[in-house]
Amino acid sequence: MDRKGTPYVGFHIVVNSRTATPASTEIFKKAVANREHLRVPHHHCDHGVRHVMSVRNLYALKKAPFFDPPLPNWAHDAPDGAMEHHGKLDRIVRAFHNSAYCAAANQRLIGRRTALQRAWQHFIDAHLNHWPQSALNQAKQLDYAMRTAIFEGHLDRGCSAYGACERNIIALSLRNRARGNCSKRQGCQFEGDYQSVATRVSQYNIWDEYLTQISGLTSCFLRRDLEDGLPTTSNMDGHTRIYYRKIRRMYRQNLGQIQKILFGRDRELQDVFPNSPLKELKNLRHYYHAPAMGQCFPNHDRVEYLSGAIAWKDNRFALLANTRIRVDQRTKGGYFFRDFVLDQRPDGDVVRYVDDYPGFIVDGRKISLKSATGCSPYGVPRGCRFKVIGRYRKTPSWLRSGKPLALTCRILDQRQQCQGKSVLRTVTVGGFCDTQMQPIVGVR
Repeated sequence: MDRKGTPYVGFHIVVNSRTATPASTEIFKKAVANREHLRVPHHHCDHGVRHVMSVRNLYALKKAPFFDPPLPNWAHDAPDGAMEHHGKLDRIVRAFHNSAYCAAANQRLIGRRTALQRAWQHFIDAHLNHWPQSALNQAKQLDYAMRTAIFEGHLDRGCSAYGACERNIIALSLRNRARGNCSKRQGCQFEGDYQSVATRVSQYNIWDEYLTQISGLTSCFLRRDLEDGLPTTSNMDGHTRIYYRKIRRMYRQNLGQIQKILFGRDRELQDVFPNSPLKELKNLRHYYHAPAMGQCFPNHDRVEYLSGAIAWKDNRFALLANTRIRVDQRTKGGYFFRDFVLDQRPDGDVVRYVDDYPGFIVDGRKISLKSATGCSPYGVPRGCRFKVIGRYRKTPSWLRSGKPLALTCRILDQRQQCQGKSVLRTVTVGGFCDTQMQPIVGVR
């Protein structure tokens, strides 16, 4: 460890992201499963460890690498006219998803954001004799906006009316950052540059290096061979088959309204979000998902988050990394402690203290005993009262410079699993007391 008590950790490579292939997914899953309940006498490295890094660079990455199934040869040869499509732009987007260019963007695990950008440019260059360049460029912008709206939203909400409205709001934030208020600080290079705005990692972090490796964000999910009943899907496991079906149906559910948001006039914007003042609609550029904000526990004393620390008992050592503990009695060199076990449930957080390291002492240099600050019930803006508070979350630093905005959508609801009969519903997202998503207007 260094002078401040920050430990170094040894590791061995299970999957190298630079050389990963589709087979790496199962290798990773098996390695995680084999280690999930593994117990060892101590965390000391033996002499055979070849790789060491600071615990500051250690993250718990439990999700496996994501790869599309290989694109079959017949998919290259089928005419684009054979594909389902809903208008010229959608037809171009689907042609891209079914092309070798899109497939190439996802063959490697790293650099996918840049690879997708390069794939779209190659696709456009190769199809200038087939479609006007303006339509090709607009289709690219639509593709980036749809990908961002789907994966920035909560995938588990599926095709519910709330989930669909959430995706519309994300698209609205893209629109307002790229139309009428094109700012380089937010990634925009020219009017209508949804691609650059969406892939600005500081603004929409789903496009960062790690998340593009595991999420399917850059995948070719509109490939026609991934439709139910075709040979490609028959070789998939049930979870993967359901995943592709769900993402495709979410895309289809929002396609028409998001095209209106991105490319339509003011009247069409108000059609998508009825009963909302146009000025506020055009000024909305910020939102946040309250459950995903920083966790805090003002009702629990002596709770400490540890990015990395060492605990010991006699000559045995334990690594505590990216975890919370309940700090107990002071002793020489540090504190006794218990694990702080958090179960995040839909209606709130459930906390338990578990003594997994009886008699161990955590390094006192890593304990501050500072009280939780900036905690808000459910992470919503001030102004809402709850009879029972199930969780606390921190709020964004820019929240006070804007105001919460409730937006109404009228959209076909196909429930969370994107199955069954579609029912036209009216739903509201946002406002002071929405514990899931908070659109904020007027942030400076």
